[in-house]
Amino acid sequence: MTENTPPKGEKRYDRSLVEGHLPSAVWKLAWPTMLANIIGGMQGVIDHALVGNFVGFTGNAAVGVSWQIFLVVIVFISSLFTGMSVLVARFAGAGDHEKVDRTVYQAFLTAIIISLGVLAPAGYFLAPHLLGMVNASAAVQAEALPFLRTMFVFSLGMMIFFMLAGALRSAGDARTPMVLGITTTVLNILFNIVLIRGLGPIPAYGTRGAAMGTATAFGLVAIYSLYKLLAGGWVISFPKHEGFAPDWTIIKSLFKFGLPTGFQGIAMNIGGVMMLGFIGSVQHGAEAQATYAVSYSELFSFVTWTSTALLGAAAAIAGQNLGAGKPDRAVEGVRVAARIGLVVAAFVGSLFLLIPAQLLAIFGMHDPLVVGIGTQLLRVLSLSGLFITVALTYTGGLQGTGDTKGPLYISLVSQMLLPLSICFVMQRIGVLQPIHIWLAILAGHATRCTLSIIRFRQGKWRGIKVDIEPSPA
Repeated sequence: MTENTPPKGEKRYDRSLVEGHLPSAVWKLAWPTMLANIIGGMQGVIDHALVGNFVGFTGNAAVGVSWQIFLVVIVFISSLFTGMSVLVARFAGAGDHEKVDRTVYQAFLTAIIISLGVLAPAGYFLAPHLLGMVNASAAVQAEALPFLRTMFVFSLGMMIFFMLAGALRSAGDARTPMVLGITTTVLNILFNIVLIRGLGPIPAYGTRGAAMGTATAFGLVAIYSLYKLLAGGWVISFPKHEGFAPDWTIIKSLFKFGLPTGFQGIAMNIGGVMMLGFIGSVQHGAEAQATYAVSYSELFSFVTWTSTALLGAAAAIAGQNLGAGKPDRAVEGVRVAARIGLVVAAFVGSLFLLIPAQLLAIFGMHDPLVVGIGTQLLRVLSLSGLFITVALTYTGGLQGTGDTKGPLYISLVSQMLLPLSICFVMQRIGVLQPIHIWLAILAGHATRCTLSIIRFRQGKWRGIKVDIEPSPA
């Protein structure tokens, strides 16, 4: 291969990510994920509405508790797909489709081994103990146990979907994951309508029906995706003319780059649970927890959904440009993603400032005390959103280039140590109030933003080596 000859397979990938207009490239990767996140979030609302109407509030509690447990496990286990994304972006940037496809296939094998060999048996037998750890009542546990067991045993479809979505985005295709995600959401809603309430000869499965619908929807999309990976036609596929055995060198790399992200996710979930404990301990704790659930978990999601999509875009842009030997363009790509995030966060934040009562009223919150606490939180979040969107885009830049340990350390300091310490100190001196907790969250987001920018500007990611041995075939 001469110096001016493009690497084999380079035309397979969208070269605008490493050669074209950067703002357009970032937006091309970000907007499909934003749309998919919003539609996926609406699915959760519909699920809760169906379960609440046909099962009752115990069903809603069961679904909420089960997802809290299931997501903690899934976030950690699926962290290996962050490692896969690092490899795929780097190899796609270099135009090496052979290494991209080998990485995707090894990630697929790992997903099967983990889902069927670990999650399914361990989740089935440990589900009662996990529910006991969150102090769920007997009535809630009765509804939650079959739901949680179904999610664990039939987790393979979801694992394959997460793996595939990450691989496609890292290779420069964000639209296909969007279409697959929307299809999964629509199928999930249709299945849940039938399975939760029953229809004709199909009995009403209640809360378990919600898990059955989710597993079936992800499973069908996974089967279709497997066909496409074998037949070709996507920007990624399974390698041809190679054996089906695991490549432990590649699998080791998946965990090397992915496990820090898994520990980061667990740490942030633990921090969130502990923060809920502080919120519940204040005067009018129930009202504060309710406003936190609506304001932070629902309304603030419009910032985090956008920021998460930009995190993925920044990771793909940074990884591909580093693979193409253009680290300075990787830096500029992350900056562009951060600017887009700031525009969205500023718009959403302005709504938090201008119409907080109206936003809370959408969720049936009219009590003056609740509205007062919620308005206070939304005002803090209007500023906090600016910090978290920049933090997440720079986190994407770090993770996409292979620096997954930096964001782990930053999250431990900013999302756990700092805000929880503030709450602990204020509680010890006997003056902990909701505003102190809201300001602790703001301090954590501001710290995460600052440390992420500093870490990225240090440029240590420029020297991270990502490679695998050529295929014997």
